[in-house]
Amino acid sequence: MLEGLSEMVDKVWSDDAATQLEATVQFRKLLSDGKNSTMIKIIRADVLPRFAEFLSRQRPPQLQMEAAWVLTNIAASDYTLLVAECGAVPRLIELLESPDANIRHQATWALGNIAADMPSCREIVLDHGAVTPLLAQFKEDMKVSVLRTATWALSNLCFGKLPAEVQVKPILEIVSLLIHSADEKILADACWALYYICDGVEGGIQDALDAGVCPQLVKLLMHASANILLPVIMSLARISAGDDTQVQVIVEQGILPCLAQLLARNYPKIIKKQACLIVSNITAGSKDQIQAVIDADVMNHVIVLLKTSETDLKKEAAWAISNAASGGSSDQIQYLVSRGCLEPLCNVLKYQDVDLVYTCLEGLQNILEEGDIGKQRNESAMNPYAQFILENGGLDNLEDLQDFDNDAVYKLAMKLLERYWDEEVSDDANLTASKDHPAENVETVQPEDTAQPPVAASSVDGTE
Repeated sequence: MLEGLSEMVDKVWSDDAATQLEATVQFRKLLSDGKNSTMIKIIRADVLPRFAEFLSRQRPPQLQMEAAWVLTNIAASDYTLLVAECGAVPRLIELLESPDANIRHQATWALGNIAADMPSCREIVLDHGAVTPLLAQFKEDMKVSVLRTATWALSNLCFGKLPAEVQVKPILEIVSLLIHSADEKILADACWALYYICDGVEGGIQDALDAGVCPQLVKLLMHASANILLPVIMSLARISAGDDTQVQVIVEQGILPCLAQLLARNYPKIIKKQACLIVSNITAGSKDQIQAVIDADVMNHVIVLLKTSETDLKKEAAWAISNAASGGSSDQIQYLVSRGCLEPLCNVLKYQDVDLVYTCLEGLQNILEEGDIGKQRNESAMNPYAQFILENGGLDNLEDLQDFDNDAVYKLAMKLLERYWDEEVSDDANLTASKDHPAENVETVQPEDTAQPPVAASSVDGTE
């Protein structure tokens, strides 16, 4: 058929409506071969503006449908931007109000393809006001196939950062219904749309909560399909990044027992990472929220992951434990230590993630302070937690942080070393000073009866 391409182009530009329709059908069939070479030749024939023009033609009736079909196929290729810029978008949006259900469906499909390509294409669709007429497509008597296409197109429009003029609440009204669908394709796209809104819209988390999506999202955490579970848990992870009041909503909806199951069972790593992320966001909140995590037996599973999983998953687990240790009460810290968190927390100090290491140090500081209380209560000579860290190699990791390229991490590490392992650190530091530097060249500050580490004394004096 490519041999007759020139004749087809002439027919498209004909003034005869029947000839125009015949040629458009031929182009649509030609595109069905899916070959890039065919697409390029059609693009070079410069017929896209003509097909865009046909979208406004109501006679013959089939011409709008065929033209929309051609543009849908081209928009699914590497040449989406050409469709977006040929004048087709406003006409496709107009077709969303067509009395013909098939034409509305085809226009929805074309707009979904355009919005899926790149931010600039999506912005063109949004700038022409596609959201409101697209939302009008959602009706109770929709065919499943049409509802799938409309949900997918809506999800594509929500991807990225929605413009301020786009009203999010009407979208969420539809999405809050769609997440109850029994159709997995509809359900997955609806959950992705929800995630995009929570992630890319200012105030999107609260808007989602106001729409009442949380109870169903939590239920969907137990869905059998990973295609559903991923956007669901990512949506909940985004909500868990909100303030304490917003986080409390998902806690009260029963998310924690579900997370315990996800962490304990053989789910994909990406699911477990998201579950740990949610736990870490919750343990970064109030003591009551930390207690809720403990009561749901989630921390046991997180500590196991911190000990046994791959590095990237260990990091997420470390955040959850570190947050709990840095903000927990005396009883909560004792619980964490009793479950074996100290040794794996000390191993986290080897990572190069500044924020994670610092939070871990804050957690260890809180644990050690609790150890001091226990030391005084039991009239012991040694902080039991400091002794455990010393005996299990954690002190070496702390000392290595003297070379860490971050001032806050360095200062906090030195503060802990000086307070809890004064004698051990002093001995090591004095050996280093005599071997590598003349001792008289090292500035030191000497408290009563105790020699301080040479490096620490000049840098940490007076810091808290």
